[in-house]
Amino acid sequence: MRPLRVLYLHMIGPFGGASRSLFEAIRAFPPGAVQPRFVTQRGSVTGFFSRLGEVVESRGMSQFDNTRYSHYRGTRWLVLLRELAYLPFTVVALRRARRRWGEVDLIHLNEFTGLVPLWLARRIFGVPAVVHVRSVAHDDTRSWRTRWVHRMLRREARAVIAIDENVRASLPANLPVEVIHNAFSPKEATGADEAFERRLQVLRPESFKVGFVGNLLLVKGIHELVEAARITRERGLDVEFIIVGDDVQPSRGLKARVVKALGLAQNVRTEVEAALDRHALRDRVHLVGFTAEIARAYRHMDVLCFPSHYDAPGRPIFEAAFFGVPSIVAVREPRADTLVHGETGLAIAPRSADQLAAAIERMATDRNATRRMGDAARQMAEHNFSVQRNASRLLGVYRQVTGQAA
Repeated sequence: MRPLRVLYLHMIGPFGGASRSLFEAIRAFPPGAVQPRFVTQRGSVTGFFSRLGEVVESRGMSQFDNTRYSHYRGTRWLVLLRELAYLPFTVVALRRARRRWGEVDLIHLNEFTGLVPLWLARRIFGVPAVVHVRSVAHDDTRSWRTRWVHRMLRREARAVIAIDENVRASLPANLPVEVIHNAFSPKEATGADEAFERRLQVLRPESFKVGFVGNLLLVKGIHELVEAARITRERGLDVEFIIVGDDVQPSRGLKARVVKALGLAQNVRTEVEAALDRHALRDRVHLVGFTAEIARAYRHMDVLCFPSHYDAPGRPIFEAAFFGVPSIVAVREPRADTLVHGETGLAIAPRSADQLAAAIERMATDRNATRRMGDAARQMAEHNFSVQRNASRLLGVYRQVTGQAA
């Protein structure tokens, strides 16, 4: 059986959760099963994807964002101007990919916000498509945007994959959707990053260590985390915070100031550093930067915080769980496939620094219970997020869609 030639459309340039999940899945396919090709927005993802296959970069990839958190409303409609500006670059990149690679067997869209590039790619390549839905969708069926997204999924996708039950619940009940969890390879995540390890040497052995993994974005709940650090210090708790990540791009210049004035800015490192100085938290909150060897970070944590505004679990939750680290997650309705409140971690309301601080205090003052949660989280991760099992299921979808299932 010859390799399946799969064209992957990836919408975001900075390496993050969605790109890491795709990278892990492709790397876990049996040798020779898939011949991957990538069209992606220019950024740090290129270095990772190029380890797996050839990459065509685009200055931008047009998106239509109808996620629950960031669907268009108010000044967010101005974001569409950027997406329209990216459209010519998207077309050029797809045509360049066609000239370079010729035919492919399948298109895999790595997030449903890329339905416009998917529509274009299907007209250019003329092959079926698989759509990954990684974000909780805006599910107001009175909205023309939601109805349009649902129509596009039905017309353009031969298969739709949701990363967990929270995401599945945001899609129409009558839309065929397969839930295939993201996956993680703990052994593959361990490598040499001595500079990162040196930055962690400031940690005190006796403190309770709270981790955060992700780009420094407003939506990730970074401000709530810093405020929780202030509260826990006032309560006399011996807690240190490890923040693994950085701004997506430099937050400087006229463009950055205009975007911030419109309330559309997300990169907030400068604001975080100012808050640390204002509240004298530098000895407790450590900005240790990005590392590709993420296992090194998790091994220093007692609990992971995922206080995002998405009202959904994120990839760091199960990554940390593989190392026996439970999570505090900002999600109102946790689903049993990702978080069991009180058993594998704690669920809190999004945007609540007070609830976040209370959850940290609960775990810091009962470390035996925290360890039990970590053990349960590890068992869940090994069952639901096995990279071999989930990559096999994804490959099965590819073969079914392309007629190789027999």
